Amino acid sequence: MVEFSGGEIQLGYLLVFGCSAILCFVSVRRLRYIEHDATRRGLFWLLVTSGGWSLAHVGYLATSSPRLQYALYVSGLILGFATVGPWLYFCSAYTGRSLHANRTVQGIAVGVFLTVAAVKVTNPLHDRYFTTELTATPFVYLQIHHQPLHWIVMALAYALAFVGIFMLFELFVRVSSDSRPLAVLVALTGVPVIFDALGVVSMPLLDITHSPLGVAAFAVGVCFVYLERFQLVRATGESDNPVVILDDDDRLREANRRARGLFPALEGGVGEPFAELLPGVAATMESPDPLLDIEVNGRTRYYDISSNPFSTDRTRLGRTILFRDITHREQYRQRLERQNDQLEQFASIVSHDLRNPLTVAKGRTELALEEDDTDHLDGVVEAHDRMEGLIDDILTLARKGTAIDETKRVDLAVIATQSWEMIATEAATLVLATDSGPILEADPERLQQLFENLFRNALEHGGHDVTVTVGELADADGFYVEDDGQGIPAESQAGVFQAGYTTSPDGTGFGLAIVEEIVAGHDWEIQVTDGRDGGARFEITTGDD
Repeated sequence: MVEFSGGEIQLGYLLVFGCSAILCFVSVRRLRYIEHDATRRGLFWLLVTSGGWSLAHVGYLATSSPRLQYALYVSGLILGFATVGPWLYFCSAYTGRSLHANRTVQGIAVGVFLTVAAVKVTNPLHDRYFTTELTATPFVYLQIHHQPLHWIVMALAYALAFVGIFMLFELFVRVSSDSRPLAVLVALTGVPVIFDALGVVSMPLLDITHSPLGVAAFAVGVCFVYLERFQLVRATGESDNPVVILDDDDRLREANRRARGLFPALEGGVGEPFAELLPGVAATMESPDPLLDIEVNGRTRYYDISSNPFSTDRTRLGRTILFRDITHREQYRQRLERQNDQLEQFASIVSHDLRNPLTVAKGRTELALEEDDTDHLDGVVEAHDRMEGLIDDILTLARKGTAIDETKRVDLAVIATQSWEMIATEAATLVLATDSGPILEADPERLQQLFENLFRNALEHGGHDVTVTVGELADADGFYVEDDGQGIPAESQAGVFQAGYTTSPDGTGFGLAIVEEIVAGHDWEIQVTDGRDGGARFEITTGDD
């Protein structure tokens, strides 16, 4: 076994901690290439405090004055505990968390640090943190004997450091980027714990904290060797939104888990042209206001696409594509648009449809007064009935077109039967193609209103003895309502949901518009087609799982 002299051990420690300090301070200059401000800020203070800690060790081991050794050792203790805060700050910022920006957390951290620092500074008064002894083994220096408070603070520091390590490894597991080199660098920060343990029980290692060496190794790896990988992992892992990173030739470099889940074509596509992997998305990105709509689990979701340069070390490496889910905002915009359209329709109805029966009522009333003939009042009553029907339908359309706030599980067959009993004639027939179900998530009142309007439409256009069938869709989640009446001509099917559209002299033209608004309020879809017996068939796709 090789034995080292006291001078060799002392020189070795001075060289190792001296190099550690130099590497930490030199690495600070490389931090300017890290784009994320909070990550850069956390690393800066981690390197500064760790470098200062290493210098304190150098001074403690180099000087021959016991008083100066004591002061430098206490300084090292304070700087060593001070590294915990920047480490956690860095880990929180790098992994996309917000703990580092939380004022309460910051206040607690400062309070804990000041308390621990005060305990260390006042050690000469209580000797509960450490005691000292001048020794000549393996060289002349002030040997430290740790007391209970030291082990308590050490346990706290390592526990907090482990929290930061957990944040980092949780990110490494989550991202698709190859984070193994970074995982090794993080693991290196824990290796000095082994040296600490050996220093307590055996020579030639000294009983001092070796943690600055791990930080120095981490700093060199991140700032000089794996800076680009370091940036890629943060870019793909910090966001809860889908993120794709392209190189300067618009070839796929990285995609986080959410992006690969949204676009399966990205799986295994690293190095392939993005336009070939996702041609539709690539085309959308070229538009002035890129808004992507895509089917996810049978429902349409909307994503705002933004692109930002990705660079490191003053070199542009490509760009980062962020897909931000704005489905709720887009649906709200579409609802506002529909409501504005409704307002325009209402204005047209008030100015035209209501004006006609109102003019008739006014004219018949004037004739009744002039001729003293009550027969004209029958026309007045009919005109008022017409206006009442229009007003009721307008109000229904306005109410049923609002968004659905609360739903519950309802049986399609039960609601359909209840609706039929409200409006059916004795000669008309309802056929349920399913005895029970499907079970839908819906507003029962509005779903019944939907059925009533579809049934009423079938009766108005199919005759009093019409047969109406309700059943489940075979190739999608949803249901259909079909009659055996005269049907709707193909050229007219696109306009049947417009408010005011009707082919019946007695109809108001709002029934199917109400149906469409109820469907939209549930975030469903509806289309009209030809029935199997020549009548009209309305298919409602719910997208329920």
